[in-house]
Amino acid sequence: MNRFAKFSWAVLAWLVLVILWGTIVRATGSGAGCGSHWPSCNGQIIPTPGAIQTVIEFTHRIMSGGALILILIQLVWGLRIYPKGSQQRIGVIGSAVFILVEAMLGAGLVLLELVQENSSALRAVAVALHLLNTFILLAFVAISAWWASGGKRLAPVGHNKFSFTLLAAGLAGVALIGMSGAVTALGDTLFPSDSIAHSLAQQADASAHFLVRLRIYHPLIAIFVGVYSLYLTQYFHQQADTSPVSRRLCRILAGLLVLQAGAGMTNVLLLAPLWMQVIHLLLADSVWIVYILLSASILSTTKEDA
Repeated sequence: MNRFAKFSWAVLAWLVLVILWGTIVRATGSGAGCGSHWPSCNGQIIPTPGAIQTVIEFTHRIMSGGALILILIQLVWGLRIYPKGSQQRIGVIGSAVFILVEAMLGAGLVLLELVQENSSALRAVAVALHLLNTFILLAFVAISAWWASGGKRLAPVGHNKFSFTLLAAGLAGVALIGMSGAVTALGDTLFPSDSIAHSLAQQADASAHFLVRLRIYHPLIAIFVGVYSLYLTQYFHQQADTSPVSRRLCRILAGLLVLQAGAGMTNVLLLAPLWMQVIHLLLADSVWIVYILLSASILSTTKEDA
């Protein structure tokens, strides 16, 4: 890999760390650690160390700012070394656009006070959209690193409509899992359970908050999409024209899907402790990234197409 490729993979790794720290912010109720101020923290550029919530939230802002700077460097660097019309440019431009959208969504959560104990439908929608944008951002950063490392150009959609449809359905399903998972995690944070029995009682209560009633949908969606995705990895792995790289990605994705299923069940049984939420999200991000890379590999041009 050249220097730009190594830098791009490092940007992706840093972005995942930022996302995981964001889970700590939400799970610890630190979203209002800087008050309703943005981009300042409690009216200060560098806040005075005080409550742990302020430290956690300010750390997240510093890490997010670092991600923004890294992606802007990647944008300028990529535009300098890749010609107009190249897919590499699409990757770095997409990364830059969606990191800016990510910043605006994060600012909106703070400025609209959709943090701490806010359990409104607006917050649930905002959290789901935030997750979707995060996944799109991860996709662009991952594909930028993939292309910089020698990944082939994407073939036209009409080149293999069946494969495109299979992969698009899988990616849409994983995105839906992520969005429902973000809403479920919000409900677990705002309406925690003392035991499995308590959780079931909450679910059975007709007057329960909508965030509690929505809990059941995330595992159902995860099971359906997980089974479909395992079938998809097996299907592509067995195709005669599947490249060795694609086969390797199929095996990695299948392994991650099994690990994620186990992590999801463990998360439920342990009543979603913070450390398990971080692991669960790390696996979710890993599944998404590998799914993106597998799609790019399957849908890339061959020597005959180029």
